[in-house]
Amino acid sequence: MIMTKFKLQILIIIAVIGLVPADIFSQNIPIPKIDFNITQAKTPAEVALSMQILLLLTLLSMAPAIILMLTSFTKIIIIFDFIKRALSLQNMPPNQVLVSLSLFLTFIIMAPTFNEINENALKPYMEGKMKATDFFEKSAKPLHKFMISQTGKEGIKEIALFIKLSKVKRPKNASEVPMHVLIPAFMLTEMKKAFIIGIYLFIPFLVVDMVVASTLMSMGMIMLPPVMISLPFKIILFVLVDGWSLLTYEIVKSYGGG
Repeated sequence: MIMTKFKLQILIIIAVIGLVPADIFSQNIPIPKIDFNITQAKTPAEVALSMQILLLLTLLSMAPAIILMLTSFTKIIIIFDFIKRALSLQNMPPNQVLVSLSLFLTFIIMAPTFNEINENALKPYMEGKMKATDFFEKSAKPLHKFMISQTGKEGIKEIALFIKLSKVKRPKNASEVPMHVLIPAFMLTEMKKAFIIGIYLFIPFLVVDMVVASTLMSMGMIMLPPVMISLPFKIILFVLVDGWSLLTYEIVKSYGGG
């Protein structure tokens, strides 16, 4: 049996070689060489270009972490996952769809902040009017302002918690809260808000499940899973109230948009 398979493989190789033109093996096929040269910059323009390339690569590598930590993406994706679970849906809509929609909503919500970063930090830096240290400082201010505004009074406990954990000096006002304290406090606040919204989303669908379960028990259909019957009713209810549009509008409105 093994010899038969071996012979079959040899016959396939011979057949493939027979289909290839004979003169291809006599030609020298060039193999490309990839070379990265690191040389000393001779002009300020070369230094600026090198710094821009390094900055771009750094931002690309940190893009997922930046989106998760400094924007509204965390709260949005958690809310969408809650509504998916409340509807008792397993694979619909797919996670890729929810992530894509969350990214678009994140860009809409963060547009004023990104525009401020572009005008006050990115453009001057690309034009060579600003140093790298000033660029990062100017870029951090709009993000710091956004996170402080969204943390609000609900996040005072979280900020105090991370100030205590990091053992830093207590800031006099919100603008003096360091980024390494504000970022985890902002993320905890966003998750707390998302869970509160998720509870409110679960309540009407939980009522539908209870009504369907009680109806089935009163009819003696104990062996029939209530979820199988309540699922169409929950989807109909969600469609009738235009759930996706309403949920999207309320999410954007919660950040001051809409």
